[in-house]
Amino acid sequence: MAELDADLDHIIPSSVLPPFWAKLVVGFVSLLCFARSYDGDFVFDDSEAIVNNKVAGVVGRADLLCALFFSLSFLGYCKAFRESNKEGTRSSTFWVLLSIFLGAVAMLCKEQGITVLGLNAVFDILVIGKFNVLEVVQKVLRKDKSLENLGTVRSGGLLFRMILLTSGGAGMLYVRWRIMGTGPPAFTEVDNPASFADSILVRAINYNYYYSLNAWLLLCPWWLCFDWSMGCIPLIKSVGDLRVIALAALWLCLIGLICQALCSEDSSKRRILTLGLGFLVIPFLPASNLFFRVGFVVAERVLYLPSAGYCVLLTFGFGALSKHTKKKKFISAFVLGILFINALRCVIRSGEWRNEDQLFRSALSVCPLNAKVHYNIGKNLADKGNQTAAIQYYREAVRLNPKYVHAMNNLGNILKERNELQEAEELLSLAVQIQPDFAAAWMNLGIVQNSLKRFEAAEQSYRTAIRHRKKYPDCYYNLGRLYADLNRHVDALNAWRNATVLKPEHSLAWNNMIILLDSTGNLAQAEAVGREALELIPNDHSLMFSLANVLGKSQKYKESEALFLKAIKANPNVASYHGNLGVLYHRWGHLESAKKHYEISLQLDPTAPGTKENYGLLRRKLEQMQKKGV
Repeated sequence: MAELDADLDHIIPSSVLPPFWAKLVVGFVSLLCFARSYDGDFVFDDSEAIVNNKVAGVVGRADLLCALFFSLSFLGYCKAFRESNKEGTRSSTFWVLLSIFLGAVAMLCKEQGITVLGLNAVFDILVIGKFNVLEVVQKVLRKDKSLENLGTVRSGGLLFRMILLTSGGAGMLYVRWRIMGTGPPAFTEVDNPASFADSILVRAINYNYYYSLNAWLLLCPWWLCFDWSMGCIPLIKSVGDLRVIALAALWLCLIGLICQALCSEDSSKRRILTLGLGFLVIPFLPASNLFFRVGFVVAERVLYLPSAGYCVLLTFGFGALSKHTKKKKFISAFVLGILFINALRCVIRSGEWRNEDQLFRSALSVCPLNAKVHYNIGKNLADKGNQTAAIQYYREAVRLNPKYVHAMNNLGNILKERNELQEAEELLSLAVQIQPDFAAAWMNLGIVQNSLKRFEAAEQSYRTAIRHRKKYPDCYYNLGRLYADLNRHVDALNAWRNATVLKPEHSLAWNNMIILLDSTGNLAQAEAVGREALELIPNDHSLMFSLANVLGKSQKYKESEALFLKAIKANPNVASYHGNLGVLYHRWGHLESAKKHYEISLQLDPTAPGTKENYGLLRRKLEQMQKKGV
């Protein structure tokens, strides 16, 4: 490899600042941009990351780690050429293998990390090997038999490195295939509408428009959105659409850069542009829809690695511009202004990621036609208890995407809670009609039908939900409630038992079993179930309360009292806990303690009828005892 150009410092011009200060400036800017993401938020948006901020942190850090190992892999490959001049081929082979290993680590962080092998190959052939594509093409067209430039390509060292890179890439793909499965994930039309277009021309035009949007986000990252799917970018269906201008501008710029990279007489300029274009294009290829369908339209996270190539090209462009103009101060001020504005934008965006409401609402100005944006705002409002506002956003999400079953399901749930059962049933019925395997919608439909006293239809809905999701403890719980309403006690107990088998910490199912057994006079069985439940969920105060009631009826007063007091200590503001403890003391003969807890219960809930009656009986009894002088 000694015949290759190993002086890599001349490929990219060195910085104006001394190396130490250059690194210090880069480190400071990086710290400024990402310091606000330290607690889990991150500036690169992703639709997977909207569940909670911890997920957002994981997604962001995966991109960071991928970029880190991607860069280390490339630097390791560069190191191979430096070491080849010092210590020979063996040392350089070690660095190539290390580069492949680091590329594999990058791929484990994010799939696009594997593209570093392609970048290394392009770097090796075009930059290190000085392979002049234009010159070779001209010789081929002239049928020139000399083709001296092919000597570099045919060299044994280059061929050996290409074999190593190819083998490494094949090995990575095989490991990925074994871990993730043979086929790509299944996506729907709302995730990537262009990939489902019938016309190849429509698909090609829209893919290229997506590329132009990504390029614009690199150039001016002002339009940022956590999700670009669900109608955020309407399809271009004819060449008369003005947005075609954007993809034409993109390809004019790319073709110009490629021509300069291939045709320039300045070899240094050729290699810088080749390296910049390699960093810009190659890491983006997995997101380009060229090899397989991806599950997004635009995702800012996939631009993290290409931004390195963008920075190389931008730096080279400003350097070239400064050489051909006398207004160097103006250019410097312009560059510093761009850096400041982008750093400020990074800080602002990181702040938006800290708050779900800000994040979702910031997307409204970018993608007002995106149903998922309205859905997430509605869900956030519903979680905060603002159901009226949530309904408006859910309705808008359904209007924008009439097949948005998750919005229908959530809207149906809110309407169910507001006792608007007819509309809730219509929405949930439509949701399961659109997506017949939507188990949650089937269960919620069953709950609504149960409330409407349509018991047979409710049972069928519950059974359908369980058929589509075998392990569905909540559905078994609701099925048990239906059977209890129909006085099918054995079926109810079996359904609740299934719920606790699938989810041993399902407190409601345990409680309902205890209460049903208690109400039907099976105190021994109720006690056994209660003790079993408390072994699995020892700190559940509602279970303590239910078991205490059973023990009190079995005249196990001391043990019942201990459980009542433990439940009250865990949650002292529940009126029924004090009221039933008062009943226990009343039966036990501890009348003053009974009076105390009756009074506390009535303070917490003055309308509790059972407690008022028991307190009245207790007071009359105490008055009679006073008259008798007891």
